[in-house]
Amino acid sequence: MYFDTHAHYDDDAFDADREQLLKSLGEKGVELIIDPGCDAPSSRRALELAEKFPFVYAAVGLHPEELDKYSPESFEEICSMARHPRCVAIGEIGLDYYWDASHKEEQKELFRRQIELALELDKPVIVHDREAHGDCLEIVRDYPGLRGVFHCYSGSAEMAKELLKLGWYLGFDGPITYKNARKALEVLELCPPDRMLIETDSPYLSPVPMRGKRNDSSNLRYVSEKIAQVKGISPEEAAAVTMANGRRLFGMEIS
Repeated sequence: MYFDTHAHYDDDAFDADREQLLKSLGEKGVELIIDPGCDAPSSRRALELAEKFPFVYAAVGLHPEELDKYSPESFEEICSMARHPRCVAIGEIGLDYYWDASHKEEQKELFRRQIELALELDKPVIVHDREAHGDCLEIVRDYPGLRGVFHCYSGSAEMAKELLKLGWYLGFDGPITYKNARKALEVLELCPPDRMLIETDSPYLSPVPMRGKRNDSSNLRYVSEKIAQVKGISPEEAAAVTMANGRRLFGMEIS
């Protein structure tokens, strides 16, 4: 059974068949899903899905690409939603210098504010890091009590080693199945099994052989199979260990 720790079912790409698709995923081996918000409205929609489907949980946050939507009111709404019992993390938060390298300081300030919210509530964070590796690492180092995952990890092997020493998890998605995945596979090889998470980032980043199509959690098997191949374990073991890791990080361990 699979745990998709990052899927945006609140996205309008699923408007035509969202409920039907979510109801079908259990038959395809998907046991748990986390839907991370990117701003106040998407965080609200993620919580609505989490209230409706018992296997869906939400994360709430302000994505760095949504910096222009930040206001005292939107941040207060995120703080309020973060206290909801179906919210298991603060995310998707972080830094993105690919889309916007002109507001780095504002992104850093928003990132830190949301980290401090996570620490206040004792919740993990889901970090988006795109072409901002050094600054992301510098910031998370400032918060030794922080825990979480670097979603769709795209940094270097050296940075991965630093994050792993700090107790972070790394998220692996469809790109590990791509032909140009040399760096991602190097990171996967060095990542201990107990620090791996699997994600889809649905509706984005579909793995081979589904690349170019809308992604959904049923495609986790391709990610799991690639992890199994690289780590020298069975796909069932890869699914089981990433399930256990996700439950541990997000506070869903079976007592």
